[in-house]
Amino acid sequence: MEETRLKRLQFRAWRRGFREADLILGPFADSRAQLLTEVQTQVFEQLLDLPDHDVYGWIVSEAQPPPFAADVIRLIRTFHAAGPHPRGLHT
Repeated sequence: MEETRLKRLQFRAWRRGFREADLILGPFADSRAQLLTEVQTQVFEQLLDLPDHDVYGWIVSEAQPPPFAADVIRLIRTFHAAGPHPRGLHT
């Protein structure tokens, strides 16, 4: 992944405006974004455009995410469940 795109994803993941989401999405972006496929990266970018509370709910509850995002939400849930994760450089 291009460095500029990676840094933009990390910044956006840490600056959601909803701290609980920041503390999940930020470490995920720092640790895993560079490993995502192009399609997964596009989905992650789309998730960052959606309302914080919706994305947070899909991650921490059994709520079904939209079909386009199911794979990436599963990756984030797995990452989050393996926590705790240190706070990144973007906090």
